[in-house]
Amino acid sequence: MREQLILHSDRVYTIQRTPQGVVCTVSGEPIRLRLDLWSHSPTGFEFGYGGSGPAQLALAILADCCGDDVAVTFHQAFKWAVIARITGPGANLTATFVRDVVAGIVAEREARQYRNN
Repeated sequence: MREQLILHSDRVYTIQRTPQGVVCTVSGEPIRLRLDLWSHSPTGFEFGYGGSGPAQLALAILADCCGDDVAVTFHQAFKWAVIARITGPGANLTATFVRDVVAGIVAEREARQYRNN
């Protein structure tokens, strides 16, 4: 992942592997699983591969950062682009980075649709 410039007012999503499991916080507060939007992993978040726990984490981050509709539409692509690639004990993602990745996914889908027409 590219290095992120953290703006003073930018929200930072901190993803950490703990003895109790994977936790994601923003401004020190844990984010919700958002099982109301999609129940991939009722047991919690994960990262570093392409399974159900990483999908739940991608969904929760996008819902918090970009809204429910964006989360439902783009969480699988965001999972593969970002969450599945996190290695080590965790990561910090800025809201600006999250929105930039989503914008890239949207642009890629639009380009693919344009080429197919």
